Amino acid sequence: MSKIIAIFNQAGGVAKSTLTLNLGYSLSQLQQKVLLVDIDPQASLTTFLGLEPSELDQTLYHSILHDAPLPIHSIHGLDLVPANIDLSGAELELVTADLRDLRLKDALEPVEGKYDYILLDCPPSLGILSYISLVAATHVLVPIQTHYKALRGTELLLKTVSRVKKKPNKSLALAGFIPTLYDQRTSQDALSLQAIKEQLSPLAPVFDPIPRSIAFADAVQAHLPLALYQPKHPTISLLNDIAQALLVR
Repeated sequence: MSKIIAIFNQAGGVAKSTLTLNLGYSLSQLQQKVLLVDIDPQASLTTFLGLEPSELDQTLYHSILHDAPLPIHSIHGLDLVPANIDLSGAELELVTADLRDLRLKDALEPVEGKYDYILLDCPPSLGILSYISLVAATHVLVPIQTHYKALRGTELLLKTVSRVKKKPNKSLALAGFIPTLYDQRTSQDALSLQAIKEQLSPLAPVFDPIPRSIAFADAVQAHLPLALYQPKHPTISLLNDIAQALLVR
């Protein structure tokens, strides 16, 4: 069965979609079959991979609300279930939907045997789309910005994960924390990274930080994973190390 990893943080701007794309590509280079699922109405992951969300007739929305088969696109050796703004309406429609907690889990079930890893790019909220992602997941991977406010917000995130583990998904496990947007030149980032390691490493692995780099934005503009856009970029080895660690877990 697939390892289903929810890449989750209720804060925006922590590089969730960038991490989902590039970590997925690193896993694919380790001979893993990978499916990326865009669960964010902003559809950043969908756009990053070169699809125009407004032009899509079928998205994840149709699978979780209307039981349609997952619309899967193959790009750069990765498979993608795209999203668009329709998902924003799903938040309201799921409130009264039958078995709403299981809607994403049930949508993924027919394809689980086809993939080694399914990465869920969760929205920056604690709403129902994030909740059903945690219910469907086997693991949670948390990108966290190396900033004091980001660490303070982690308490609420962990409470949400704990709430899901109590009943709807008792086997849900923390795969680790990934510090992102790290700038080693600033003392604030260095102190925040140290605090992240001290406070969160007892709960799950804290991986080496992903540095802030304009190369990510350039790669996104080209609709490419960083490893294809700039193969010798030093951050690629960090992403590969995280992917390798996930294989071991």
